[in-house]
Amino acid sequence: MTRLTVEASGALTLVEDLGRPGLAHLGVAGSGALDRAALALANRLVGNPDGAAGLEILMGGFRARFDEGAWIAVTGAWGRVTLDGRRIAPYTAARALAGAVLELGPAERGARYVLAVRGGIDEPATLGSRSRDTLSAIGPAPVAEGRVLEIGGAPAASVPLLDREAAFPPPAGGVTVALLPGPRADWFTDAARATLFDAAWRLSGQADRVGARLDGPRLERRVPGELASEATVPGSMQVAGDGRPTILLADRPVTGGYPVVAILSPASLDAVAQLRPGQEVRFRHA
Repeated sequence: MTRLTVEASGALTLVEDLGRPGLAHLGVAGSGALDRAALALANRLVGNPDGAAGLEILMGGFRARFDEGAWIAVTGAWGRVTLDGRRIAPYTAARALAGAVLELGPAERGARYVLAVRGGIDEPATLGSRSRDTLSAIGPAPVAEGRVLEIGGAPAASVPLLDREAAFPPPAGGVTVALLPGPRADWFTDAARATLFDAAWRLSGQADRVGARLDGPRLERRVPGELASEATVPGSMQVAGDGRPTILLADRPVTGGYPVVAILSPASLDAVAQLRPGQEVRFRHA
């Protein structure tokens, strides 16, 4: 069995697949890769099923050695990726020979690299998924230096000669993402709902896999008082008492007590996963 020995793990490296949906009634979030499209693409490039487990690597600084030959693909964030010191093209399949060292430099565009290895990362599954939930600490522990990761057996599909979709790096400037009305949109003033779409927001430094807080104008509520906790979904935009919105992400609590003014579309969530602190984000009607 092929093994991958991690020599440097960077700021945060996690094993992630497409998560464990359908367990919210047990208090378990879906979790899974924040940039789901990037994981599906990386897996497709090496012939894996879309949901095979890969590595989500925050901002780079990752280095690992293969004990046997393996096909790999790196998607998501864009930066210098090398095999034995030679740069490899982003968003393409590459062959790592036995003993090869893969290194992911600091991300130049985007925030999260996704690494897929043909066969998938073969960590034990918890509740049907190999994903790490950082809020509840379910799933494989964060990948640390010295960790040896086993790779599963080769899938039936071959490595494709050419992917069917063009791939582009995450934007370095502002992004625009789609919003649907939230279940508590009527708790906010007309001016607040207009501001949500008219203002330029920025990702704050308070952003992780649980939620991404935004800096910008205050959203004024029409309805005062407390809200009984109710279910949340990925992309729920909660607004705290200070009027600042937070986009709930994969590792969110499954219930929340702040009113949800809007909900991001799934494709928009992939874009938010690649935002860097200070990067501008605007919203449009879905």
